[in-house]
Amino acid sequence: MIKAATLLAQEEGANPLLPHTFELVVGIFSFLVVLLVVGKILVPRIQKTLGERTDAIEGGIKRAEEAQAEAQNLQRQYAQQLEEARREAGRLREEAREQAAQIKAELREEAQAEARRLVEAAHAQIEADRAAAFAQLRTEVGRLSTELAGRIVGESLEDEVRQSRIVDRFLDELESSNAQAVR
Repeated sequence: MIKAATLLAQEEGANPLLPHTFELVVGIFSFLVVLLVVGKILVPRIQKTLGERTDAIEGGIKRAEEAQAEAQNLQRQYAQQLEEARREAGRLREEAREQAAQIKAELREEAQAEARRLVEAAHAQIEADRAAAFAQLRTEVGRLSTELAGRIVGESLEDEVRQSRIVDRFLDELESSNAQAVR
């Protein structure tokens, strides 16, 4: 094959390393067409695609940073709200304790007032019972005294008005001598 190429080259009398002028013109024209197509059509599209990818990556990073900043902001807000809720719960517990103490004090005061009222009512009832018993005892003592005095004297002391005066005078003297003895 080499022999054939060498023979062909000798026949034409040209240098085998240099192409023919026609081939050189066609090659340069084809190169310029390819260069033009690549430079005007393909390179801008490739650069546009690369730019879009760069923007998408940078935008994605930017969006991720914004999302992270927003998440941190939301986390801070959540922590603040949680702290506010804790403070509010503490304040409500303290208010509840104060209200419970106030209610307890009010109930204690009401119970003491009720106890005083009951004691006063009991004292009043005792005093009324004592007065009723004293009046009944006075009547009974007066009747028994008159009856006894009538037996001792041997006369009947049936006169009611007289009997009542004598008994009252006797009991008044007895009470005044008792009062003086107590002093």
